[in-house]
Amino acid sequence: MTLTLDEKFEKAYKFVQAQPKEGPFQPTQDRKLKYYKYYKQATEGDVSTPRPGMFDFVGKAKWDAHESVKGLSKEEAKQKYIELLVEDLEQITDKPEDMVQVVADLKA
Repeated sequence: MTLTLDEKFEKAYKFVQAQPKEGPFQPTQDRKLKYYKYYKQATEGDVSTPRPGMFDFVGKAKWDAHESVKGLSKEEAKQKYIELLVEDLEQITDKPEDMVQVVADLKA
C-alpha cells in the first residue's frame, strides 16, 4: 500500500522524534537544522515572527534556517523532509529492521 505525502511526512516525523540519543541515527547539528526548517515550513509556512535577539543563538539559528526556505510550499517542504531522512538512513550501514522498513515505506 502506497502512503500519501502527508502519511509519509507524519511517519518520517514520528520516526525522527522517537530516535534514542545513543542509537544509530545521529544527525549532526547542521542536519538537525535542516529537519527543523523543513518541518516548520511544512507545518507553518513562511516565518511569521521577528528574528530573535542577539544573545539567543539557538533561536537565531533556527529562525535563520526556517527563513532560508521562505516561499517553499508545504508539500515541497514535506517532500524535502522525507528525502533528507531517507538519505540519512541510507548512510547507516547496519540498520535495524525498523529503519529498513521506514526507508521502504518512504520510498514507495
